[in-house]
Amino acid sequence: MSLSVSHLLLVAKKLEIGELKALQSRVRLVGVLGHMIHVLQAERGASSIYLASAGKRFEATRQQMIAESGTIERLLREMIDEAMHDSVLFDARVVSLMAWVLLGLDALPELRNRVGNRHLAGQESVSAFSRLIAGLIALIFELADSAVAPEVSRALVSLFNLIEGKELAGQERAVGALMFGSGVCDAALRERVLHLIESQENNIRVFLEFGSDAARAKWRAIDATPFVARLGGLRAAIRDCAPGGVLDANLADAWFEVCSERITYLWTIQRELVNALQQHCAAMIEDAERALSDSRGLLKSLRENTPERAAAIDRFFDPAVPIDQSLSFGAGGADQPGQPHSLIEVLQAQSRHLAEVEEELASAKRALAERKVIDRAKGVLMSREGIAEDEAYKLMRKLSMDRNIRLVDVAEAVLSNGPV
Repeated sequence: MSLSVSHLLLVAKKLEIGELKALQSRVRLVGVLGHMIHVLQAERGASSIYLASAGKRFEATRQQMIAESGTIERLLREMIDEAMHDSVLFDARVVSLMAWVLLGLDALPELRNRVGNRHLAGQESVSAFSRLIAGLIALIFELADSAVAPEVSRALVSLFNLIEGKELAGQERAVGALMFGSGVCDAALRERVLHLIESQENNIRVFLEFGSDAARAKWRAIDATPFVARLGGLRAAIRDCAPGGVLDANLADAWFEVCSERITYLWTIQRELVNALQQHCAAMIEDAERALSDSRGLLKSLRENTPERAAAIDRFFDPAVPIDQSLSFGAGGADQPGQPHSLIEVLQAQSRHLAEVEEELASAKRALAERKVIDRAKGVLMSREGIAEDEAYKLMRKLSMDRNIRLVDVAEAVLSNGPV
C-alpha cells in the first residue's frame, strides 16, 4: 500500500486499539495479582495465630487458606504464561518482576512446611509471606506505571494505594496476632503496629485523591461499620500497653476477627475497582473500534469527493484564506455539524486528543514517580545509616514536617547525597 495521510491515520487508530487491548490484559492481571495478595494475607494471619499458640489454634483455618491460595496461584501462573506469548506488551522490568514472583510462589510449599512443623518463629513467618506479597505489589506498581489511558492510570494509582494499604492492614493483623497470641507487649512489635497504622493512612489518602466518586463514597461509609470502634479499642490496648507488659491472650481471636472484617471491607472495594476498570477498558475498546470504522468512512468520503482541481488551486494560493481552510472541502456536498471536512481537521482532532491524554496521564504518572523516589531514598538511608525501613521512613517524615516541605523533596535530597 502506498504511503498516505489517510493510511497513517488508520494505522494510528489501530495502534491505539492495540494499546487499549494490552491495557485491558494488564488490568485483568492486576485483578488476579490483587486476589493472590488477598489470599496470602489471610494465610499469613492464620499462620501467625498458629505459631503464636504453639500450634494449638487456627490449623484448620490455615489449611483452608492454603487451599484457597492454591486455586488463585494456578490462575496467576496461567495468566503469566499467557502474557509471555505477547511479552512485547511488557518491558524488561515487568517481566523480571514476574520471574521474581514465580520464584516466591515456588518457595511457598517449603514455607508452609516449616510453618506447619513450627520450625519458624512468628516474625520470620510474617516476614517471609510479606516478602512475597511485596513482590506481587511491586508488579502491580509497574503495571500501573505502564498505563496509556489517563482515566485508567488514575484508577490504577488509586487501586495500587488501596492494595498497598490493605497489605499494611494485613501486616498489622499478623503482627498484632503475634502480640495478643503471646500475651506479651513486645516493644519492637508494638512500634511496628503503630507504624503500620500511620502508613495505612498515607495510602488511603492517595487512594481517595485519585479514586472515583463511587470509591470515595464507599470508603466514607466505613465509619458506619461496627468493626471500626472495636478495632479502635484493640489498637488502643496495644498503643497504651507498656513495652514488656501483659496483653490479654484471650483477645487474639477478637483481634484477628475485627482486622479480618476491615480487610474484607477493603477487599470489597478492591474488587469493585477492578470490575469497574475492566468494564471501562472494554468500553474504551468498543469506542475506539467504532471510531476506526467511522474514520474509514470519513476518509473514503474525503477521497471520493475531491473538489475540482481549479477551485482547490485557487483556494490554496489565495493569501486571504488560512492554510487549514484552504485544504478543507465538503464531504458528499452536504455539511454535517461537528463532522471534520478535511484531513487537516482529522489530524488536528487526533493531535488535540493525544495532547489531552498526555496531560491527564502526567498527573497519575507523577504520583507513581514520586513513590519510586521515596522508596529509593528509604533504601539509601537504610544502607547509609544502618537502620530499618520503618525508621528510614519516620526520619524522612519528620524532616518533611519539621521543614514544611514535601516528602518527595526530602527523598530527592537524600538521593543527591545532600544534607537531610
